[in-house]
Amino acid sequence: MQRRTFLAGATATLALGLGSAQALAADVSLDDILHDPNAPEGGNQKGDLTIVAFTDYNCPFCKKAAPDLDRAVREDGHIRLVYKDWPILTQASVYGARMALAAQYQGAYERAHHALMAINGRAVSQEDMERAIEAADIDMPRLKADLEARKKDITALLARNMDQADALGLQGTPTYLIGPLLASTLDYDGFREAIAQARSRQTGDAQ
Repeated sequence: MQRRTFLAGATATLALGLGSAQALAADVSLDDILHDPNAPEGGNQKGDLTIVAFTDYNCPFCKKAAPDLDRAVREDGHIRLVYKDWPILTQASVYGARMALAAQYQGAYERAHHALMAINGRAVSQEDMERAIEAADIDMPRLKADLEARKKDITALLARNMDQADALGLQGTPTYLIGPLLASTLDYDGFREAIAQARSRQTGDAQ
């Protein structure tokens, strides 16, 4: 989904060629993006490759790609997945991101994330999002309490995600940082190909 203009093609990738601590812009480093201590993570925490996923819960392309990304990460077994909630499309997108991040405080971020990504349609309302999260067996009273109690922390994390996306020059969702590669909308085969390319690139850079 576009924010301004976006990469075209289902498997578009480009090499970043950035060092792990190189400043990108606005005092943001690649290490900040890869290792924000408050960013939710999935996959193998000790994996040899990191994928950073910038997504929006009202982005149909994010929703379409989400199961393929999950499958690729699960089947590979050696990928660390970092979630970057980047709600740029609607006000409901912001609400959904806040709820997913609040769910993290009860160890349920991925359940909330998957539930929100599974909602059909483009203009998903706040009410639809609440129903989806509740149906995922997440403690809603606690989530709403955490939304209020952790408001500053959640707001700060979303602001950092925005700064990081801007530092990378991202134009829309979904965008995936796969090792040293930046990719737009991918299907399962596209993720596998990009993962292989990223590992090959990392191996080459290490030699």
